[in-house]
Amino acid sequence: MAAELTPARTDVAVQGPIVVIVDDDPAVCNSLKFSLELEGFAVRIFGSAAELFRAGGLEAYNCFIVDQRMSELSGLDLIAQLRNRRIAAPAILVTSYPSAALSARAAIANVPIVEKPLLGNALLDKVREACVHR
Repeated sequence: MAAELTPARTDVAVQGPIVVIVDDDPAVCNSLKFSLELEGFAVRIFGSAAELFRAGGLEAYNCFIVDQRMSELSGLDLIAQLRNRRIAAPAILVTSYPSAALSARAAIANVPIVEKPLLGNALLDKVREACVHR
């Protein structure tokens, strides 16, 4: 009698929605990754927009958490590039002290802002909401 084969499961099947963190601060990335994985999310981290775009597979991600202040490209500009590439997954902008101009740009782009320091559950609540609507 031949042994029955069961297909291997991918991490997407085993874990929850895939959340991407784009931030040039490794400590922030690792802290957020740890917190989100505890909540059942699969997490991918990238240190820059270029790193994210080189990796490809952007359509598979359920939510993007993007830092506004990065060395090569601002967070809102990164999100605009995602939209130009027809990546419609929700994005959340993380920043300290958002200006009125930044808040207005984010509102027009339909991108919520979560302020640093990341206290309480504000970011987690936004990620859950984003992944439910995806």
